[in-house]
Amino acid sequence: MSNNKESLLRHNGVSYVLPFILITSLFMLWGFANDITNPMVAAFQTVMNLSAAKASLVQFAFYGGYTTMALPAAFFIRKYSYKSGVLLGLALYAVGAFLFIPATSFESFTFFCISLYILTFGLAFLETTANPFIMSLGSKETATRRLNFAQAFNPVGSLSGMAVASLIVLPQLWSDKRDAAGEIIFNTLSEAEQAAIRTHDLAVIRNPYVVIGILVLLVFVVIACTKMPKTIQQSRQTKASETLSRLWHNKLYRNGVVAQIFYVGAQIMVWTFIIQYANQLGINKATAQNYNIVAMIMFLASRFITTYLMKFIKSHTLLAVFGIGACCATLGAIFIVGRIGLYSLVAISFFMSLMFPTIYGIALENVDEHDTTLGAAFLVMAIVGGALMPPLQGMIIDKGTIAGLPAVNISYAVPLLCFVMVTLYGLYAKRVREKS
Repeated sequence: MSNNKESLLRHNGVSYVLPFILITSLFMLWGFANDITNPMVAAFQTVMNLSAAKASLVQFAFYGGYTTMALPAAFFIRKYSYKSGVLLGLALYAVGAFLFIPATSFESFTFFCISLYILTFGLAFLETTANPFIMSLGSKETATRRLNFAQAFNPVGSLSGMAVASLIVLPQLWSDKRDAAGEIIFNTLSEAEQAAIRTHDLAVIRNPYVVIGILVLLVFVVIACTKMPKTIQQSRQTKASETLSRLWHNKLYRNGVVAQIFYVGAQIMVWTFIIQYANQLGINKATAQNYNIVAMIMFLASRFITTYLMKFIKSHTLLAVFGIGACCATLGAIFIVGRIGLYSLVAISFFMSLMFPTIYGIALENVDEHDTTLGAAFLVMAIVGGALMPPLQGMIIDKGTIAGLPAVNISYAVPLLCFVMVTLYGLYAKRVREKS
């Protein structure tokens, strides 16, 4: 392992271990935010009496914030520094988290969505900064593998968020109490009883965001007091118009942004609606969230496995193979009704593990190092897939039954299409490399 760290985190005699550790901690912070938010869609759906499509606006707000702020974040970083981008990102993250306090007081779904929107302004700064910064901390030849290694710690934060949701938030929701037949009783209660339960449950949802806001402020102080290396991307800047022209004419990069849109959409849909998938099998939200945790454990284990495999197998080949695996598992989730279908849905996470950092790394392979910051911004903006696609899946789920199958099963045709696009990008990247 020491030799691996030496090759990944040392270049031209310079060690980047400390900055790597600090920046990698950011991956865990946004992983926590991502995966404590996914089960909140189902929670808001019940406690606020929303349709699946409207409840999924939580994801629209969450991932819409990335899209809004990624490009401004890139210009900010180009003008100032990676460290400044990280600090502003952490500040916005904390502000969004603390806005859950007034949102709970007003009991407004719109206010919660606005809070998440601002919180993800911060996450957009962090991702626009951290991903290219990690790639720059060493040789270009090991950049994609280094990013996969750093991204392997993102699921640690995700698992923490899931655990908090599963063990602390969801079990305390009074709105999820069920009768002997397994049906939710909240909608059968009087308006006054529902109002009391709503006040209680929204306070339960608020608390973990306030705690993570405090933790984010502590990380802000640590990074503010630490000297970060100046990388080549920051040593000389070119005109933004020239950078945009080069990026547009780089087909490997341009197609990578499109593939990333589809991948992020698929990831969010797979994880967001596991609870609804399990609900139609009679499984309550707290228990259903355990399947999300198992999925994330598989995702985490696969990240380390694929990072190792990249020493021997080209990244584009692994991307195509894992894309095919994800398609097969998704077909199982669509057409197999019952627990086996649920297990197939969970298995998709094993194949998703390498997709985000690998698409990211492949897309930036032929990008001039002075264009990396803006290039990274558009790849972060590709997270818009997570905002646009879940509402579409939610509308399908609201249909109830389609062609004799539960609509929630059929809804996974949308992620299936996304995985097909990711697989095609892996095959395209393979062809481009073989030609060059």
